[in-house]
Amino acid sequence: MPVPAVELQVGERTVRVTSPDKVYFPEVGITKLNMIEYVVAVGDGIFAALRDRPVTMERWPGGYRPDVKLSTRSDSHGDAFYQKRAPSKGVPDWVETVTITFPSGRTADEVCATELATVVWMANLGTLRYHPWPSRRPDTEKVDQLRIDLDPQPGTDFHDAARAAQELRSVLQDAGLVGFPKTSGGRGVHVFVPVEPAYGFIEARHAVIALGRELSRRMPDHVTISWWKEERGQRIFVDFNQMARDRTIASAYSIRPTPTAVVSAPLTWEELADAEPEDFTVRSMPSRFAAVGDAWANFYGLEPRSLDGALEMYARDERELGTGKYGGAEMPYPPDYPKMPGEPARVQPSRMTAATRENEGLD
Repeated sequence: MPVPAVELQVGERTVRVTSPDKVYFPEVGITKLNMIEYVVAVGDGIFAALRDRPVTMERWPGGYRPDVKLSTRSDSHGDAFYQKRAPSKGVPDWVETVTITFPSGRTADEVCATELATVVWMANLGTLRYHPWPSRRPDTEKVDQLRIDLDPQPGTDFHDAARAAQELRSVLQDAGLVGFPKTSGGRGVHVFVPVEPAYGFIEARHAVIALGRELSRRMPDHVTISWWKEERGQRIFVDFNQMARDRTIASAYSIRPTPTAVVSAPLTWEELADAEPEDFTVRSMPSRFAAVGDAWANFYGLEPRSLDGALEMYARDERELGTGKYGGAEMPYPPDYPKMPGEPARVQPSRMTAATRENEGLD
């Protein structure tokens, strides 16, 4: 017989948890209610990461199993899926939304986390990973966080990404910026940087390109910003397109769909070198949080910095590398984006033919 729904008091709200006994992570016996209790246990941290931001929900309504497939842009047949638009039914009147604009120019109303109860409500929908925009509802067109994704390529691992992150810290300092690291929940490292909300998405992406390019100059055998996989080799890829409009990175404390329910863990720089991502899970993180609190507590109180130093790096690259359709400082956008000003060809080098060169306007 199904266990009836339970009600949780979260702040001033009562959140109804349906199917609380549904097993979400069979290998470690974590139920839906356990998952939601985790969200509450790290509530101050996860709410700080999502507060006043549009949030795309990565929903796994049946829980995680190895055979469950996540829908993508190219294949929408998965049982798990990304939900960008707020649900049309069943939304409590206290759950707020905010309008965002996609690269196509279309708009959508996304859930906006204005209180912890909203995060718990999203968890009840089966949300494991929360993908917040790097902007807030007062002006969703102005970026207030850089998110730098250090993505290990085949032959590299988390510790290689952590090593790159330490050098990235120096690059950021040279640009007048301060970064905060976290585990991705997998093999990668994410570095978030608070910035003044005075820049648009193109400027923010250019800043990440410039910072990544400078990092690759300092660690050429270890780091790459090449968009084309065939050119990356066994290096850490700085995924600059995660900073493009409507591309988001999972928030701190998000749960990765893995057998042991690993979470994205905020760390101090001192912790990063010896960290093991698999140590941070739904089971282990509440005790860490109770003992030491949010490792990123200073992040949210830090005075945001200007992007001018990073944008000057980009301007320097334009002077040195040039601009225009033959390449230069600008880099390719994701394939589903409209063609952007100054963008080089989106055809990987090994597939460049006379016909593709003509189609790209390179002849």
